[in-house]
Amino acid sequence: MLFSLIESLLEWLRSLFFKQEMELTLVGLQNSGKTTLVNVIATGAFSEDMIPTVGFNMRKVTKGKVTIKLWDLGGQPRFRSMWERYCRGVNAIVYVVDAADADNVPVARGELHDLLAKPALASIPLLVLGNKNDLPGALSADELIEQLALRDVSGREVCCYSISAKNHVNIDLTIEWLIKYSRAAR
Repeated sequence: MLFSLIESLLEWLRSLFFKQEMELTLVGLQNSGKTTLVNVIATGAFSEDMIPTVGFNMRKVTKGKVTIKLWDLGGQPRFRSMWERYCRGVNAIVYVVDAADADNVPVARGELHDLLAKPALASIPLLVLGNKNDLPGALSADELIEQLALRDVSGREVCCYSISAKNHVNIDLTIEWLIKYSRAAR
């Protein structure tokens, strides 16, 4: 009892004085807005002219006392086999979906569930972001939860937000959720 109290006190003191680090992997089908989201988190700026990610990019961003290492992985079919390798050991997996592209939601669901079935990724928290909610016909968070079968995911924390990287909608909620889980993980 006393030991756990001392351990909690030390952890609290560390959090006041030392930076925390977290590592995230952003995955999702091509053109879902992963790189745009990374740029918005890093710089606060939206760019209309994004080049598709070939392979992966890594970027470090500091938010308050938390340094976030973001792995942004290409979403084209030829890169999806790499996803598992870059998701191992991260603090959270961020799965970005183009919420306005209803035709690709079944493919996104299949790829997500294939990824989550990998034993090496068990218990890693999952944040699903339905991006592009500024476009007509974009699915809401509740519709994404249903269509991606997120209620079937067990053994890990799962959260889903509807966002717009372009218009900065719910980016603050996204960062808050990620920082919460960096603290839980480290």
